[in-house]
Formats: sequence, structure tokens, C-alpha cells
Amino acid sequence: MNRYQGQVALVTGAARGLGLAMARRFAAEGATVALADVDGDALREAAAALEPSAGAAVEADVVDVATAAAVDDWIGGLAERHGRVDVLVNNAGVIRDNRVELVTDDDWRRVVDVNLTGAFNCIRAALPTMRERRYGRILSLSSMSWRGNFGQANYAAAKAGLIGLTSTVALEGARDGITACAIAPGLIETPMLASMDAGAREKLIARVPMRHTGDPTDIAAAAAFLCSPEAGYLTGVVLNVDGGIAVGSAAR
Repeated sequence: MNRYQGQVALVTGAARGLGLAMARRFAAEGATVALADVDGDALREAAAALEPSAGAAVEADVVDVATAAAVDDWIGGLAERHGRVDVLVNNAGVIRDNRVELVTDDDWRRVVDVNLTGAFNCIRAALPTMRERRYGRILSLSSMSWRGNFGQANYAAAKAGLIGLTSTVALEGARDGITACAIAPGLIETPMLASMDAGAREKLIARVPMRHTGDPTDIAAAAAFLCSPEAGYLTGVVLNVDGGIAVGSAAR
């Protein structure tokens, strides 16, 4: 499929994991893909590994999404060069887990700044170009933790905030052909999950009704649909890609 032929797709946190998987899918479907991350070395490797279809391209920029001026320069430059920004995927994120009373001011600010404020910065910068062309797809990566998770007060608050932000942008962008959706991944095979203690990992997997973890390509497939022209009548949606964890929790 070449659903993204001629389109420009921006992906933050794209140097590895879910971000790279989504960028690879957009490139495979014909998009010119702009990658952003704070890890310059990993970002360059990721860009070199992507194989865009004919006529498309890959660009890579070191950007800290928590810095509004850097985001404005990045997205403004892309809009000026390409004349369009069709897709924005807010994937950049960090974790600094601890119990509430042990979360430092720095840990709270950094997690909220990257996961939530970073998405806001990118959305605010991309919206004018999308409104001008009366088309846009905005996707933000939340988490199953948005409902609350032990030791993740900062992360859960940021990911819950993303859902509120998504709903608001969906309302404000609807008349201009701009949709805003979110994905809440469950246990996906990423380096972070692989580094967990084997016992803890098995306990987590036992909570999944499907009894196995997901793959980054599962997230990429969901993103490729939600950001496509085919999903034009879907907005404000939070899609759980979690093997049934959300449903299972409600049933119990």
C-alpha cells in the first residue's frame, strides 16, 4: 500500500523502539518521514536503516521536544521546505519511576515536560500548516498506565494528560479536516521490557488476556491506519493496543 505517497510524516522519539517501527511503516507506505530524537547517534543509524519508497525521503534532526523554540524551528523548517505537514506522531517519552513521596522535582518536571508538554509543543507548531491545507492527522502515544500505575505518578499523569489534550485537539481541529487520536500500548517488546527481571516480566504477561506481549509492528499497524485518509471520520479515539488488558481489568 502507498497510502502516504506524497505526504510528510513527523515522528518524535524515532531513534528506536515504537517510534522507529512507526517511521519505518510510514516510509514503506510512501511518506517522506522526518525523524526527531535527542540521541543523535541512534537517530542517524535509524535514518540510515529506513528504506523509503520511490520519491520519498528520510530526514533526521536532533530535537528536544520539551524545548518549544527547538520544536518551532524543526516543524517550521519542515513546513517551509515541503509546503506541508500531513502527519504528526508524538512518541517521545521518558520514565523516571518512583513512589510518590520519592519523586523529585526534577523527575516530575522532566517526565511531564517530555511526555506531555513535548506533545503540546509539537501540536501547536504543526496546527497552522495543517489548518492552512485543511488536512492533518495527529497521533499521540499514551500508555495503559494512564489509568494509574504503582510507582509511576509522573508518567501516569503525563499519559492521562495526553488523552485530555487529544480530545481537545480533536474538537478544535475537526472543522479543518484535522483528526487527533491516541494509542495506549500495553506490554510491547521493547528494550525496556526486555531489561525487566524475568519474574516480574512473567507476572505482567500473565495479566494479558492473550497471554503474550505485543510487537512494535502492532503499534505501527495501528498508527498507519489512524493517520491514514481512510480514518478521516475517526477523531478523539483512544485505541488500546494491549492484548486485552484494559478489557480484562474492567471484567475483574
